[in-house]
Amino acid sequence: MRVVGVDPGLTRCGVGTVDALAGRRVRLVEVTVVRTPADQDLGMRLQTIHDGIAAVIAQHAPDVVAVERVFAQHNTRTVMATAQASAAALIAATSAGVPIALHTPSEVKAAVTGNGRADKAQVAAMVTRLLRLDAAPRPADAADALALAICHAWRAPLHRRLKEVAG
Repeated sequence: MRVVGVDPGLTRCGVGTVDALAGRRVRLVEVTVVRTPADQDLGMRLQTIHDGIAAVIAQHAPDVVAVERVFAQHNTRTVMATAQASAAALIAATSAGVPIALHTPSEVKAAVTGNGRADKAQVAAMVTRLLRLDAAPRPADAADALALAICHAWRAPLHRRLKEVAG
């Protein structure tokens, strides 16, 4: 299974692609960060994010796009920016006919590190180890996108079996 993970953000949107292999192994295909300037028009920023994600989808033909589920925070501005970037990712996947999966940050942290409250450094360290990389992906948005992809790659078989059992 090939998974594109998206860590949505208006200034930096991480986009990581991994292949799920036998035995819960994963292999890096590509990781990138779509960047937009803070002083650019919002519509243009969202278009840039959409186009960057759409290009990755077109190049790598994933089986699914996993996006971080937006969660409530005290900073409304951050939540709105994340939600807007997330929407660009969802539209890119839907336009390409690729299924979407949403995962909360704590789900991703728990899947990758075993601790739903892990910090960014722990997530980056585990992503580096799991993908057998020489160095942690930079910036943190890149590592977070790969963590999302890994989380989905590992959880998808369980979700599929649960759906089958539920009928």
